[in-house]
Amino acid sequence: MQKGPEQPRVTLYIILTTAFLSLCFLLSLSSSAHSSSSYAGRPEDLRPDPRLFPSSSKIAADTAPPSIAYLISGSSGDSRRILRLLYATYHPRNRYLLHLDSLATQSERDRTAVAVQDVPIFRAARNVDVIGKPDFAYQRGSSPMASTLHGASILLRLSGAWDWFVNLSVDDYPLVTQDELLHIMSHLPKDLNFVNHTSYIGWKESRRLKPVIVDPGLYLVEKTDMFFASQKRELPKAFKLFSGPSFSILSRNFMEHCVLGTDNFPRTLLMYLSNTPDSLSNYFPTILCNSNLFKKTIINNNLLYLASNDTSKERYHQLDHKEFTEMVESGAAFARGFRYDDTVLDRIDHELLGRRPGEVVPGGWCLGDSNKNRSSCSVWGDSGILRPGSGPDRLERRIVELLSNDWFRSHQCVPE
Repeated sequence: MQKGPEQPRVTLYIILTTAFLSLCFLLSLSSSAHSSSSYAGRPEDLRPDPRLFPSSSKIAADTAPPSIAYLISGSSGDSRRILRLLYATYHPRNRYLLHLDSLATQSERDRTAVAVQDVPIFRAARNVDVIGKPDFAYQRGSSPMASTLHGASILLRLSGAWDWFVNLSVDDYPLVTQDELLHIMSHLPKDLNFVNHTSYIGWKESRRLKPVIVDPGLYLVEKTDMFFASQKRELPKAFKLFSGPSFSILSRNFMEHCVLGTDNFPRTLLMYLSNTPDSLSNYFPTILCNSNLFKKTIINNNLLYLASNDTSKERYHQLDHKEFTEMVESGAAFARGFRYDDTVLDRIDHELLGRRPGEVVPGGWCLGDSNKNRSSCSVWGDSGILRPGSGPDRLERRIVELLSNDWFRSHQCVPE
């Protein structure tokens, strides 16, 4: 009997099946209680402070500002960076889910939850949660995709009120206040998706799409080397692949389509990408551009400033003060590439966000008098009141350019 030619194929099938089942099992855990709420008490104690959401608000429900759901992720030693990013992006209308992956210790995760509980406005708004049972996510492989979908599914379960989903890492930081961002987003259709994308695969075909891997982050506790199979596979013919950076701003309707929708394509693509070296950068752009329902909602820009050394390979260098002016004038809402406690973050806090160390960014909901010993946000009122500064002008110019007729449609899901 000649088993030689069939043996590699059988081995490959076993590898693919094992990894995919692991991915499905990991995603299925989303339906269980994975988020450890930072609050405890009677049901009536879990309601937000009515001063933040007054039932007799002057702002009608249909004209109320939108809400953004943030998944903020980090690893071992990143607790302080996660909390700083939470302070910098905080608004009572938003929803926040903090995730320290399995490389972090449980004590670090517990300290983060306690730190959240100690902040009065977080307790009042009841809108910050910490994932209690973490995912393990390599930078490559399918575990980042599984972790992102897991976080999105938790956020969908926690609240039915948010409008956009943003996945932040500790390397990211906002360039506008949330009052400014929500002010601009309130003038936009809530089905828009801000996603950099291209159908040009180029060098990625041989390095990121054809190789077959097994991501140990899906089924092992400890960090180990990723397993590469000797075989390679062909690119799909049933759909067109699109690729882009992992950062994006995605609508709630689209996230429900990916996590809860009846269309089977998101799950089909999940199966295909479960064994590729780079899944997350292909997953959302490919679903959007292969869907008649969503491909007209995509804007080919993710509102992120990225100082890239080589745009074709998505490599970026760490930002510094020399790029501050260019970063601000770009009109981006966020930037990526910051070092731990970089002094440029202090400059962003001072000049762009008006944030003091250890405090949230002041907004229209802050009613207190600011002084050296007390934050203006120690007294709060209606979260529907926004007081944008100069940030909306920069961001508005950027979005107007993106939505102009000669650019918006001509850059949507273009086959190359």
